[in-house]
Amino acid sequence: MNIEYGKLYKARDRELMKVAEDSLDPKVDRVDELMNFAKEAGIKRIGIANCISFEKEAEILQNIFEQRGFIVTRANCKLGRMPYEEIIPGYRGVSCNPAGQAKHLEESNTEMNLIMGLCLGHDIIFNRKSKALTTTLVVKDRKYDHRTLDKFNT
Repeated sequence: MNIEYGKLYKARDRELMKVAEDSLDPKVDRVDELMNFAKEAGIKRIGIANCISFEKEAEILQNIFEQRGFIVTRANCKLGRMPYEEIIPGYRGVSCNPAGQAKHLEESNTEMNLIMGLCLGHDIIFNRKSKALTTTLVVKDRKYDHRTLDKFNT
């Protein structure tokens, strides 16, 4: 197989990879790294797609980004209070709505979306539906209290 990997990247991809490389700093945490990346990439509008169980943390994150001059829109997983029955016949309760979260953030013109604790599968759907750049800040891991790598340190 003779793939010319460089041809897989469009001009904007190359710009973003340069920004990512230039914003690497082992002395900063992931949140500061995200803010540095956004600033260097000219991104002003940030979306946060969070699980309802991360509502407090999403609000704190929103405040941190807004204090640094970003415009932030949040969308929790129960957006629209959609009955499960509309998606999965026979299921009860209020469904999570990752496609709705992506649509809401798109309508808010976000340029970069952050995932905070969406369930496995829901995060995949959100990524597929998001029109903006998307990265994960927090992975939901119920067993290890959202610290998945703890599994390897036991």
